[in-house]
Amino acid sequence: MPGVTYFKPAGIPLRALEEMRLTVEEAEAIRLKDLEGLEQEVGAEKMNVSRPTFQRILASARQKIADALLNGKAIRIEGGNFEMSPRRFRCVNNHEWEMPFEAAVEAAPQLCPVCNMPSVESLMPAGFSRGSEKRGWGRGRHVR
Repeated sequence: MPGVTYFKPAGIPLRALEEMRLTVEEAEAIRLKDLEGLEQEVGAEKMNVSRPTFQRILASARQKIADALLNGKAIRIEGGNFEMSPRRFRCVNNHEWEMPFEAAVEAAPQLCPVCNMPSVESLMPAGFSRGSEKRGWGRGRHVR
């Protein structure tokens, strides 16, 4: 999930704003195509959808963002039809394993399930970093 899920024009009270709802998969399509610069076919593969479906999701997202920016509306990112990919971990002895995204968020593993070593690190998907210059969400998979 994105770290920030609400954007609004400065200086306008929330009660006075109309809101655009951007689904999580629309935000992910924007991230893959416009932020990472991936071709639509590659973005579609990463989201586990067809290229025409990726195009429809992307077009919908771009229309909503343009409407919000040009007409002074807030943007809320929420909902949609998706599932989060499992999170991957590795211990100092190079044992690797996955956990469901939800379980890993609630309580990251403290010990390796194979050797019980306490030095465990989360493995970031390719293209993600821990810094503020790129904010990774996990790789979402669209559910048809």
